[in-house]
Amino acid sequence: MNWDIIEGRWTEFKGKAQGQWGKLTNDDLDVINGNRKELAGRIQARYGIAKEEAERQIDEWASRH
Repeated sequence: MNWDIIEGRWTEFKGKAQGQWGKLTNDDLDVINGNRKELAGRIQARYGIAKEEAERQIDEWASRH
């Protein structure tokens, strides 16, 4: 799915994102507000993974929605 769509409909996708990355808090999701770079950064911080892995997970997640 085009990231612009996810960003524009972030309130609908927040629950799906939290389902995928359960360590993200509601505050994280509010700060992310659909920003892909912010999402990647928060995933990196919460899960201790590399940027490339966070981006891969986001790509995979976005393709399913």
